[in-house]
Amino acid sequence: MRYSISGRQLHIGDALKQHVNGNLEHVVSRFAERPTHASTVFARNGQDIECEIIIHLSTGLSVQSKASAPDIYQSFDKSCDRITKQLRRYKRRLKNHHKTRSAPVESSVASSYILAAEEDDGGRESEEPDTLQPVIIAETETRVPLLSVGEAVMQMELAGASVLVFRNERNDGLNVVYRRDDGNIGWIEPEAGREMASSGG
Repeated sequence: MRYSISGRQLHIGDALKQHVNGNLEHVVSRFAERPTHASTVFARNGQDIECEIIIHLSTGLSVQSKASAPDIYQSFDKSCDRITKQLRRYKRRLKNHHKTRSAPVESSVASSYILAAEEDDGGRESEEPDTLQPVIIAETETRVPLLSVGEAVMQMELAGASVLVFRNERNDGLNVVYRRDDGNIGWIEPEAGREMASSGG
């Protein structure tokens, strides 16, 4: 497995690299099914240091975690603990997923935008905005995977995300799974996708 460790405006020493590699090697050998690449990125977040770990699996799924702490080693250890719990929880499903999927998950490219938030007036009622046109402050590229609904829920959980947009492999339509406020998982499937599925048998 390939490892990449980097820091945003932070120096990453050899001792930290050995700590990261050793711990991740131990984790993936126990829980991950054929990992291909692990990236660890450290960045300052106010007074804390944030650590984000992403482990890519050969099936095309990925596992992701993020944590912050005042110390760089503590931030990694917290993030590593979270990714260990995610992998432990899905160990059996990941093994089954690897056995049943003969080819890696396909994905298509999509644009992802970050929109500026409305300014907070400190609790006072803000004035009505002049326009409903959002202000785009950043644009990135994201990938939309082709998954079953069950795989989509698993990928959302493994990524520690609250929502996942995916193409449903049953009909190739865009679907969304998301975590509801009551703790359950919501699934949105447009009518067009359902009609295609029913007409296609």
